[in-house]
Amino acid sequence: MKKRRVLIFAALISVALAAVISCAVNPVTGKKQIMLMSEAQEVQMGLSYHPQVMASFGEYADPELQTFVQSKGTEMGKLSHRPNLEYTIKVVDSPVVNAFAVPGGFIYLTRGIMANFNNEAEFMGVLGHEMGHITARHSVSQQTKQQLGTLLLIGGMIASEKFANYAEQAMQGLQLLFLSFSRDDERQADQLGVEYASRTGYDAARMADFYKVLIKMNLSESEGGVPTFLSTHPDPGDRYNAVLRDSKRWQDSLKLQSYKVGADSYLQMIDGMIYGEDPKQGYTRDNTFYHPEMRFKFSYPLGWNLTNAPTQVTIQPADGKALMLFTLSNQKSLQAAADTALAMYGLQLQRAERRTVNGLPAIVTLSRQQSQDQQTGTTSSNAVISYFIEYGGMIYMIHGVSTEADFAAYAPAMEASMKTFAQLTDQSRINVKPMRVHVRKAPRAGTLASTLSYYNMPQAMMEELALLNNMELNEPVAAGKYIKIVSE
Repeated sequence: MKKRRVLIFAALISVALAAVISCAVNPVTGKKQIMLMSEAQEVQMGLSYHPQVMASFGEYADPELQTFVQSKGTEMGKLSHRPNLEYTIKVVDSPVVNAFAVPGGFIYLTRGIMANFNNEAEFMGVLGHEMGHITARHSVSQQTKQQLGTLLLIGGMIASEKFANYAEQAMQGLQLLFLSFSRDDERQADQLGVEYASRTGYDAARMADFYKVLIKMNLSESEGGVPTFLSTHPDPGDRYNAVLRDSKRWQDSLKLQSYKVGADSYLQMIDGMIYGEDPKQGYTRDNTFYHPEMRFKFSYPLGWNLTNAPTQVTIQPADGKALMLFTLSNQKSLQAAADTALAMYGLQLQRAERRTVNGLPAIVTLSRQQSQDQQTGTTSSNAVISYFIEYGGMIYMIHGVSTEADFAAYAPAMEASMKTFAQLTDQSRINVKPMRVHVRKAPRAGTLASTLSYYNMPQAMMEELALLNNMELNEPVAAGKYIKIVSE
C-alpha cells in the first residue's frame, strides 16, 4: 500500500511539473533550456519592477547623460542576441558603485559607478555585461531553477518520508548548486559584455581596466567596505585576465582599423556630476542626520550604520540585532498614521500615548509582532517602539524593532534617537552644497599627485582621487591631460 501511495504521488508530481515546465531555446547558446516563464512574462516582470526601482533610487537629473546611456543601450541592443527587446537604460541617483539589470530589458547604473568610469569604453563594457544577463535570461533561469528545485524537493518529501528527514540538507545542496550557476552566469555575462562592446566598435579591454578599480576598492579601507557591484560580481582579479583574452579574440575576429575609447568626451560629459552624498536628499555629520529640503534632523546611536534611500532611512547596529526605520506616512493625521502602520505591519498594540517631541505633536506606541521564518517555519516575537510625529504638514514615522529577548538592550538607544527629531533651522546645515566631480586639464607635465596639488586637493583625498582616476599618485600625467578632481 505504501509503495502504491508513493507511485501515485510521484505521478501527480510528474503531471504538475509537466504543466509548468516548458523548453525554450536560449537566445545566446542556441540550446533548449527549461524555463518557467515566457518572454512576455519576463517583460511584464520588468515593467512591474521598473517603477519600484525608480521610486527607490530616483532618476539622476542630467538629461544629456540619460540620453547618452539610452542611445548607447539602444545601439547595443540591436546587435545583441535579443534585438527584439526594447531596452531601457537609466542612471539612478545613488552614490554606491553599482550596476544591475532587471528581466525584460531594464538596466540601471548608479551615478556612483558613472563617476568611476574614465571613458566610454569602460561604460560600454559594463553596459554589455548587464545586457548579457538579460539576453542570456540569467534571472529567469535562476528563478526557474529555484522554483523547479523547490517543486522537486516538495515532490521528494511527499513521495518519500525518509527523504523528508534530509530536506534541509537537500535545500542547502540546491543553494550551493545555484551559486555555482551564478558564477557561471557572471563569466558568461563578461564574455557577452566584451562581445557587445567590441561589436559596437569599442575597445572592450577597457572593461578590464574597470575591474582594476574594483580590486583597488576592495583593498582600500577608505571605501568602508566592499562596493555593491564588487560584492555581487566576485573575483575581479581572475576576471580581469579573462576579459583581456576575450577582448583580443574579438578584436582579432572583427579586424576593425581601430576601436573607440572616448576618454575626453566621456569625462567632459560627467563634468559637474554629484559625488558622494547629495545633501538635498539628506546627509550625516557626527551621527546626526540632516535633511535640508524637509528641514528636519535627528541623531542616531554611535556605532550604528545609517543607510539613506529616497523613500526611507534605515539604521542598524553592527550586530544586526535591531533595526530603526524612518519614513513618511501617507495619512493626514497622527491617529490615522498610527492605525495604518499597526495594520500594515501586523502589530499588536500594547500601549499608546500622546506626547510632544521638541514642540511637535506625536503619538508613541509599543507593540508586539509575530514573525515566521519562511525557511524553518519557526515563529518569533518582536517588540516594536514607534514614534509618529507631525511636522510641516506631514507625518513622520520612526520604528525601532528587535526580538523581545533583545528589546531591553536596544530600546533605550532607539528611543533616545527618536526623541531628537526636531526642526532644522541652522542655515549652515541647510545650505550645504554637494561635492562634485570636476574635470580639469593638467597645466604641465608631472605626476598625478603634483597635478592634484596644483588644484589644491587636500592630502587626505589623494588616494581616493587616484582611485577615481584609476591611476597611481606617482603615475606620469602629460600636459593637457584631463583628470578628475572633487570639490563643491
